[in-house]
Amino acid sequence: MLKKRIIPCLDIKNSRTVKGCNFVDLIDAGDPIELAKKYSEDGADELVFLDISATLEERKTFIPLVEQIAKVIQIPFTVGGGISHVEQIQALLHAGADKVSLNSSILKNPELIREASELFGAQCIVAAIDAKKDGNIWKVYSHGGTQETEKELLSWAKEIEEKGAGEILLTSINADGTKQGFDIEMLQALEKNIHIPFIASGGAGSTEHFSELFQKTQATGALAASIFHFQEIPIQELKASLLEKNIAIRR
Repeated sequence: MLKKRIIPCLDIKNSRTVKGCNFVDLIDAGDPIELAKKYSEDGADELVFLDISATLEERKTFIPLVEQIAKVIQIPFTVGGGISHVEQIQALLHAGADKVSLNSSILKNPELIREASELFGAQCIVAAIDAKKDGNIWKVYSHGGTQETEKELLSWAKEIEEKGAGEILLTSINADGTKQGFDIEMLQALEKNIHIPFIASGGAGSTEHFSELFQKTQATGALAASIFHFQEIPIQELKASLLEKNIAIRR
């Protein structure tokens, strides 16, 4: 059985870490290099870096910042934002990323998943999905959650798996930044349709939310931002709480 992972997320805009609610109302959350170093030292299992404005601004992810972060951490590191070609993936992996997260680009060109997985290995390719509930279904959004697409979550997740992605990072736009808990309903629907690991994102606000996630879904990782950035829940305190509930986590 895969041990559960605790994953801080650095949403980056203008070289600063930011955090908002429902993908809007962004506020400054600190220096990404300092935060990354702290999370690595505090026992985070992995780190995710998302250049959230790269796609909107039609530019590449900041390579120098990726290189700087890679130098100060000792944990696996996933990078996303503005990645649309295998050459960019190669550059990011060379800069120190262990995995890349693809979102808007694969909605436009799903074959990028297969091409990237074949070149670099499925373990390097994380397919990110931002989804929002619309009636009885979840619509998929692109460009940092700003543009609704024609895709529906469950069919899109299945397509992603079939094309060779090694993992899915699913963010609930409805839950993002609310601190009201992970979107359990959406995650339970997802796990019935795929067989690859998935990370849950959006809604973490307490240690109970993490234990509920791991007890009620098959998520292999829990991603959160503001509760870690603003030191509301220390990572070691969270892990101790999960261990008390007999949840298999990395110490």
